[in-house]
Amino acid sequence: MLYVPLYVVNSDVAYSILAEAPFTFDQSPRVDMCSDAAKAEILDECEEVFSQLQKLQNMIISSDTEACDVERSETPDYLNALAAELDQLKQMEPKLISTNPEILAAVGMDELKTLDSQLDMVVSYQETKRESLRESLRREKLWLKEKKQVLNAVTDQVEAERLENDKLSENSKLQGMKRKIKKMKDYQATLMETLSELLEEHFPGPKQVRATTGRKKTTTAEPEVDLLPLSEVLELLTNKTLETPHEPYVTMDDRFWTPYVEMLLRYGIATRHSEDHTKIRLESFY
Repeated sequence: MLYVPLYVVNSDVAYSILAEAPFTFDQSPRVDMCSDAAKAEILDECEEVFSQLQKLQNMIISSDTEACDVERSETPDYLNALAAELDQLKQMEPKLISTNPEILAAVGMDELKTLDSQLDMVVSYQETKRESLRESLRREKLWLKEKKQVLNAVTDQVEAERLENDKLSENSKLQGMKRKIKKMKDYQATLMETLSELLEEHFPGPKQVRATTGRKKTTTAEPEVDLLPLSEVLELLTNKTLETPHEPYVTMDDRFWTPYVEMLLRYGIATRHSEDHTKIRLESFY
């Protein structure tokens, strides 16, 4: 049902009354239900209200112009007066545009039709939402069923492992641990043997080679000291790192062949002491 207040605070409210009106009598689907006399009556009342709105708009425009000239000291009083007037207007009850039963019935029917259309939209939305929730519930139930199956399978496996472990005696566990240790030692020995063969093949023992004038001739001279092969150098560095990790450096002497040392340093396998160049250690590979 359409209501129009007798007084408005500013021009925006006056415009909004006409802009937000639910219908116009020229376009209302229920206007044909009213007689010509009812139509003329409501049109006259609308014109009267519209003329009142125009007067109020003129008053508001003039009051806005005068308010610009108010000094700043009077501004709080002016705002308080407007707030009090606004509170009073909020407490006033709106007045009907018309009291004609025929017009009110037409407006009521139009409002009922609009409300019925809105309720149909709400029902359609709720049906769609309920169907979506049903589909989500179905997927959640399926997911829960699958998770329960996985949980049951894992529970059965854990129970089987527990029963199997309970059946094993302490002696069986100890024997199994010994077998694993022996297997690891054998694997370590195999790796060390493979590494030794690789070093022996590609990095033979150090030799002194010199060329004679006239024709190329290779002679092997006995070195003054026994030079360490590369495998023993790596073993010394590894043992030193494992035995004394706080002091992993190995002091080099005449037994360390210079080309091997330079190769280890160049390829990042070993690193030299920052203060003593005669000491090297195995590089940290972790």
